[in-house]
Amino acid sequence: MLFNFRRKEVPWEVVDNSIVEPVSMVNESEDLYISRIGENNTVGTYVFDIRGTQDFRRALAFSRKLLLQEMAKRGFNILLVESWRLTILRKGRHHRVEIRYGGRPARAFGKVPYKTLPPFINILDRHTLTAQ
Repeated sequence: MLFNFRRKEVPWEVVDNSIVEPVSMVNESEDLYISRIGENNTVGTYVFDIRGTQDFRRALAFSRKLLLQEMAKRGFNILLVESWRLTILRKGRHHRVEIRYGGRPARAFGKVPYKTLPPFINILDRHTLTAQ
């Protein structure tokens, strides 16, 4: 006879999510020369434990930064197109956010745009954390 003595773990519950479809991040009027474009979009998945609603913005901006750092290792310095999906999870009183940040990497010269915020970040203002 086989017995299973493992504790039953409570699974993470999906509370809410937000999605931004691919958005062009380069303006045609910018003085920018693109020497190379990645063959495919690149996606990174990042998971953060969060405590307050402002952590959503920080986690999303940090995810963008991490993806750009990963692309820099391959010789790219901008994302021509960006998209993201944010999923809020809850287990009891603990909250976690999973972010899938994607973009089309490119190598650009000239006046490279310095944008620190992901597109449509204000969508996150509608999210709140609720205790169980």
